[in-house]
Amino acid sequence: MGIVKAAHLIYDYITRDDETGVETASRAIDDVDLDIAAGDFIAILGHNGSGKSTLAKHMNALLLPTGGGIWIKNMDTRDESSIWDIRQTAGMVFQNPDNQIIGSIVEEDVGFGPENMGVPTDEIWKRVNDSLSAVGMTEYREHSPNKLSGGQKQRVAIAGVMAMHPECIVLDEPTAMLDPNGRKEVLKTVRRLNKTSGVTVILITHYMDEVIHADKVFVMDDGKIVMEGTPREIFSQVEKLKELRLDVPQVTELAYELKLKGVPLPDGILTIDEFVQALKQVKMPKGADPVSGAPGKNGNLAHTQKKDGDAYVDQT
Repeated sequence: MGIVKAAHLIYDYITRDDETGVETASRAIDDVDLDIAAGDFIAILGHNGSGKSTLAKHMNALLLPTGGGIWIKNMDTRDESSIWDIRQTAGMVFQNPDNQIIGSIVEEDVGFGPENMGVPTDEIWKRVNDSLSAVGMTEYREHSPNKLSGGQKQRVAIAGVMAMHPECIVLDEPTAMLDPNGRKEVLKTVRRLNKTSGVTVILITHYMDEVIHADKVFVMDDGKIVMEGTPREIFSQVEKLKELRLDVPQVTELAYELKLKGVPLPDGILTIDEFVQALKQVKMPKGADPVSGAPGKNGNLAHTQKKDGDAYVDQT
């Protein structure tokens, strides 16, 4: 069993009509099976309302199953005596860092969790130092969180979770409220923690470009897991993702559209470097550009000269 395992997990949101007293159930998680190995970087994708955030809250026992079960390091989330240990094992970082930061000074906020756990003072400060260093926020330790950017606040929130020494961090759309620079800061921090500290990372997101470095991707729709595999395996299925109302990374979309036009490119291109290298290998008959019909140089599509209205990468 992995660090997180779900079996036939079901969760219903119950709403009650105040006038009639009638209760109705809305199924958010529908028979989900999941097994996540310790140390993995996992991404969970899905459009709004697919159930991904509801699933994330089960991993921290913020929600309890309606049916089936979920275990965190072999601890059943329905066992009240294990709740404290579960939340120490699987830390949670939410979408809005302002909902998670409570200290008036950065270092005090990071130390709040360990203090509540009864950690000795010397050990608290060691954890604060280590956590702030891990997320690159040591120089801001005496600053007010209110003076930080969105990306910096989210890194402080991650440090606060790290200070409690969790084995797993669940991030529920942590970059949804950030600008591109803030997103890069947070993702760089998360990847570094996964690679250098061995922390299991479960990233809930709808930004496709955030998951290309994940070890495994799960795609949710209507409360079910409908796809799973490596990022390359998932993004090789562009049409299926579009049917699920999801996009693909921009460079993957470009390669896909070129392939539809007859350019022999491989499926599942994830980065610009991969795209450029694949394009350099393309040899068209007699140097023809399959999009415009214009002759190229040496029969290599990457060296085709641009005509008015053409859109492509010129590597000359």
